[in-house]
Amino acid sequence: MTIAQICQQHEVSEQTFHRWRNQYGGMKSDDVERLKELHEENRRLKKYVADLTLDKQILEEALKGKY
Repeated sequence: MTIAQICQQHEVSEQTFHRWRNQYGGMKSDDVERLKELHEENRRLKKYVADLTLDKQILEEALKGKY
């Protein structure tokens, strides 16, 4: 199969295929899996930081008497 046929079958553009190949081409499957796990952990941690920042702002306003 040609690259164009593979891209059409998976409904991605050739540009996306080449970008993915450049990004993940040298990685083994377990490396890609670990990368996905790290991205998920990073997403969760960012959410925790956002929640704690909001809590901190609420407490600071309450201490100032602006509730």
